[in-house]
Amino acid sequence: MRRDVRILLLGDDGVGKSTLITSLIKESYVANVQHVIPEVTIPPEVTPDNVTTHIVDTSTRPEYRDTLESEIRKAHVICIVYAIDEPVTFNRLSGHWLPYIRSLGVNVPVVLVGNKIDLRGDDVSNKCLEDEVVPIMNEFKEVETCVECSAKQPLNVSEVFYFAQKAVLHPTAPLYDSRGHVLKPACIDALQRIFNLCDLDKDGVLDDNELNEFQRKCFNAPLQLQELEAVKEVVKEHEPEGVNDIGLTEIGFLFLHTLFIQRGRLETTWTVLRQFGYGDDLTLRESFLCPRIDIPPDCSVELSPKGYQFFTELFQVFDKDKDSALKKSELEALFRTSPGNPWAHTAFPQTTITTELGAVTLQGFLAQWSMTTMLDYQLTLRYLAYLGFEGDTTTAIKVTRPRKVDRRKGKVQRNVFLCYVFGAPKSGKTSLLRGFLDKPFSDQYEPTARPFAVVNSVEIKGAEKYLVMEEIGTQHEAEVLQNKKRLDKCDLLCFVFDSSDVNSFSYIVNLRKQYHLDHMPSVFVATKSDSDLVLQRHEVQPDVYCRNLGLAAPISISVKSRQMADIFNILTAVAMCPSIATPPGFLDANSSTLRMKRYLTAMGVAGALIAVCLLGVRLYRHSGPSS
Repeated sequence: MRRDVRILLLGDDGVGKSTLITSLIKESYVANVQHVIPEVTIPPEVTPDNVTTHIVDTSTRPEYRDTLESEIRKAHVICIVYAIDEPVTFNRLSGHWLPYIRSLGVNVPVVLVGNKIDLRGDDVSNKCLEDEVVPIMNEFKEVETCVECSAKQPLNVSEVFYFAQKAVLHPTAPLYDSRGHVLKPACIDALQRIFNLCDLDKDGVLDDNELNEFQRKCFNAPLQLQELEAVKEVVKEHEPEGVNDIGLTEIGFLFLHTLFIQRGRLETTWTVLRQFGYGDDLTLRESFLCPRIDIPPDCSVELSPKGYQFFTELFQVFDKDKDSALKKSELEALFRTSPGNPWAHTAFPQTTITTELGAVTLQGFLAQWSMTTMLDYQLTLRYLAYLGFEGDTTTAIKVTRPRKVDRRKGKVQRNVFLCYVFGAPKSGKTSLLRGFLDKPFSDQYEPTARPFAVVNSVEIKGAEKYLVMEEIGTQHEAEVLQNKKRLDKCDLLCFVFDSSDVNSFSYIVNLRKQYHLDHMPSVFVATKSDSDLVLQRHEVQPDVYCRNLGLAAPISISVKSRQMADIFNILTAVAMCPSIATPPGFLDANSSTLRMKRYLTAMGVAGALIAVCLLGVRLYRHSGPSS
């Protein structure tokens, strides 16, 4: 809501514009006032809505013409004043002033002000009758209301400026179609979303507890039982389907707001809308969806305990069949208060843990949000707002300590790590990622057309960490590896080659050489270990190449045979201590080797396997068909 209101008084000379302003300020009639009153500023503490109010007087004299047009363009609301005892000034409302405002391209609320009500005679033709004003309001939708007053008595003077303020702060036009006497579609959509958010148990009805929680959130005061019953009785009387045995239905909720607007209580509906993040255009405010948060360099963003709690409770509410998984219809219901599934344009739900039928488990749901927060925290913030997180959404995320500080202190505080996966076509990158999620193995090869990321939890020494693995297809390698910001977000690189393909290893060697990647923590993985091992068509074999770099020998796996060699624990452990897998020469000293072995073993990884990896022994083996 804006914090200041600029009210402009417009109208023919002699209708009492300056006298109205003087009567408001002096709280009494002043007989002789100057032709144009200087701009008046009323401080916020004396206004009902706590806003600063500027009141501007005008004149129709030729010497004021430029000033008049300038002030019309600056106004937030325009009061067109006419004299009740001079019908010609009323006729000029639609004949001159309203068309003139439109001709300047100005579209602000207008309040019609009939002054000098004390001079109204007994002749009915002199009265500002409803049947005279309504045609004007129908023709000019910018007209909010008509107020009659007397600057001389004074009578209704403060009401003139109150309604002018209200027309700016609580406008009718975005909410209500005065011609059709119905809520506008955008208003209905916003109120339906609010109803769904307040329906905590998702049964389609607001019971007394939910109504009181809604009342507390919007107006900071609960309703007494007697008041609740009175509200429901009013709804039931006019809209029988608006109430049932449990409480207020969506139909009843919409009816109540229609009633508020029709009775001139627009501030009630606007208070509700603004409390739930809506701006004057009935879209969610950008500051509400994505509050500013500074992310220092070398830091990442994760969900906080509050964030994990929110998404856990959300999952449980929408798991209607209590099978510990969200099927498609339950996910659609969950995202009903948002623009839709945030992962609709990804491979979701193939990106996380699901049941055999494709329903997302709680583990998969939390993992997916962990990945989303790391890769695009602003998207998470938006959906926290869309889905009804209570309070400041920034408390649901946390900014991690810089990676350099973690390395210097030797203690990693982060819980989510990012691994980029590179390799030649058909080397098994996609199968590796699918194996991370226990997805069925497929012999059918499909080229990766766009970056494909998966996420799962990994237990390290009793603590749950999340590993995000993003496959980088050949057509995106340059885009990623030449982008310093993208590389800085990554915790390690995983280079995959097919141990049964003579050309597979040279592909990743050339990639590392072309983009100078020796500064990045790296793990080499030899896939299809159940196939016949072949000599790689390269000047040195993979284990020698890695040993020359001071890296562990390639880890040999077979996704098809489910021989994974604890690869995901190893990747996570390296992400937590990147120095142990960063060239050059971390194996040069026996003390370094021992330190690494102890560290990785402490991380909960199989000690015997780790020792073999660190000492650079080849892990290839011969068996079975190609996978």
